[in-house]
Amino acid sequence: MNITANKFVSVSYDLNVGEGEERELMERATGEHPLKFIYGLGAMLPAFEDRLSGLATGDTFRFSLSPENAYGEYMEENVCELPKNLFEVDGRFDDEYISEGNTVPMMTSDGQQMNGSVLEVKAETVLMDFNHPLAGEMLHFDGKVLDVHEATAEEIAALSASMQGGCGCQCGCGECGDDSCGDDGCDDRKCSC
Repeated sequence: MNITANKFVSVSYDLNVGEGEERELMERATGEHPLKFIYGLGAMLPAFEDRLSGLATGDTFRFSLSPENAYGEYMEENVCELPKNLFEVDGRFDDEYISEGNTVPMMTSDGQQMNGSVLEVKAETVLMDFNHPLAGEMLHFDGKVLDVHEATAEEIAALSASMQGGCGCQCGCGECGDDSCGDDGCDDRKCSC
């Protein structure tokens, strides 16, 4: 069976970022913890799905995605300072959660959800970066198709729930709460597709 619309797909891969000798392994989806998705539901980057279209179980793949086909260019205007009072819980600044290097889920005034990385905590403000962690990066995938089959109702329900809130897993970490995702489930820095 080949990868086409609405098929359940499971792949293993290494994702490296960068150019030439400067490439760095960013993510690995293994046979034990593969990336699982339903082709065509919009959970993956369109260019990622395009490169897998028509492949079958056992096929290997190797391709690169430019920033414009992945997470866009890094944009300085997506870095901003926000008042510290936005991060208060019960009148106190949450310095445990809001610390340099952490990724924080936030919401715009019109209800759009987004993640921001804490770059620096200053006296009165917090410097946040709202670029995707892989913005501006060339993505290099090298992997294998592990399984392609008709999606069951249970698989559709499970993957749809995770896309609409659930635990937020849309990455190659496998199941929600999987240890390969980090201590708190999926780590958006690892979620690339």
